[in-house]
Amino acid sequence: MEAFKTAIWIVNIFSALCVILLVLMQHGKGADAGATFGSGSGSAQGVFGSSGNANFLSRATAIAATVFFATCLAMVYIHSHSNKHGLDFSNVQQSQPAELPKQK
Repeated sequence: MEAFKTAIWIVNIFSALCVILLVLMQHGKGADAGATFGSGSGSAQGVFGSSGNANFLSRATAIAATVFFATCLAMVYIHSHSNKHGLDFSNVQQSQPAELPKQK
């Protein structure tokens, strides 16, 4: 079960980083207002095909966000159905008993 929790954490962190990276890569709507990609038809077709990179980036962002939220929900479910919550100090041995304050 611990390996499964670790895998969920890794996927969660990776998907969060992907969402951040993909959002930072996208341009705002006003950023392309004066931009031209060249003259002639089909010049806007680059690496991402005729649909452009905005469609690819928005779909990749949506997929990464869905994975992120799914792993968040999985971690909540796992934690809420676990017997152990928080830190467990029940088996900690004291090396020396605590001193009681002297009363006057």
